[in-house]
Amino acid sequence: MPAPPEDDAPPAYGAPTRSVAIHHVRAALRGAERHGVDITPLLEQAAIPPQLLEVPLARVSPRQFARLTKAVWQALDDEFQGLGPQPLKVGTFAMMCHAVVHCSPDLRTAINRSSTFYRLFPGGPRFHVEEKPAEETNEAQVVFDLSAFDDPDHYLAESATVVAHRFTGWLIRRRISLTRVEFSHPAPPHALEYDLLYGAPCTFRAPRTALVFDRSVLELPVLQDESGLRTFLRRAPDDVLARLDYGSTAAAQVRRLLGQSLPDRMPDPQDIAARLAVSAQTLRRRLAAEGTSFQQIRDQLRRDVAIVALAAGTTSIEDISHQLGFSEPSAFHRAFKRWTGSAPRSYQPGA
Repeated sequence: MPAPPEDDAPPAYGAPTRSVAIHHVRAALRGAERHGVDITPLLEQAAIPPQLLEVPLARVSPRQFARLTKAVWQALDDEFQGLGPQPLKVGTFAMMCHAVVHCSPDLRTAINRSSTFYRLFPGGPRFHVEEKPAEETNEAQVVFDLSAFDDPDHYLAESATVVAHRFTGWLIRRRISLTRVEFSHPAPPHALEYDLLYGAPCTFRAPRTALVFDRSVLELPVLQDESGLRTFLRRAPDDVLARLDYGSTAAAQVRRLLGQSLPDRMPDPQDIAARLAVSAQTLRRRLAAEGTSFQQIRDQLRRDVAIVALAAGTTSIEDISHQLGFSEPSAFHRAFKRWTGSAPRSYQPGA
């Protein structure tokens, strides 16, 4: 695939993208390590300081994670990053996109065609559309069989479902609202992030892994064309792998509103409650029911924005501190170390 942009973008205030936990970085490197590849150059290409791998609270920017993914692809010439039964050569996904965009009148045909395409490759993913009779249910499912993959971190199960959700939505130029997502693996420690990835209830230890949605979506026409595909592939894997905040909870709504307010004044709970047309007490109660609080959400947002800004290396620590509403840089330093386990300077280029 074509390389993503050369430089990290400045912090995109208002954007819902989340930082990526170091767990996913280690999982993305697992296949390379199995194949005896030195991971230090891969981390350097992604501008990820190697010492962060040893910090449990560490996180990286979405751009850094996308660069790491691309670096592993190139090192192994395998889009499944050394975790599949056989390598899936780099460029396979791009060819699948070409095969689907030009020959699919609707989403049902597109998914079936992409499934057929991947069955041509021994190391490809296996998935299919499943529809019960209309008189029984209005649901359809894309069911995944990843049993051939050695994936102890469930990294490919997450990646395959996220990519499928993003790609099919891109084809029809609208986000597909999922009814639920089923996973055959147990709930991971980071299960709370799943709502942000899918915006739908997620169940674990299910009989299979599947995306579940309204059957009518399959009838929607494929609206993308050659021009759109060129742009899509040029930006891959950034857009496909981005941890977009699709959450539908009160916490996700608060986070989006806070993000939209940056880099201006950070709203207080009363401001956010008013924008959600509820009382501050009601908002506090809803957040508590979801196991979080306004302060916790604000800190997570500040953490993610700071990580992106620090990794980009275009904004000083002092300016980041001011933009995030801290009274002085020393207060930002203390908060950042509490959030990530490291000082802000360890996240800057060349750290």
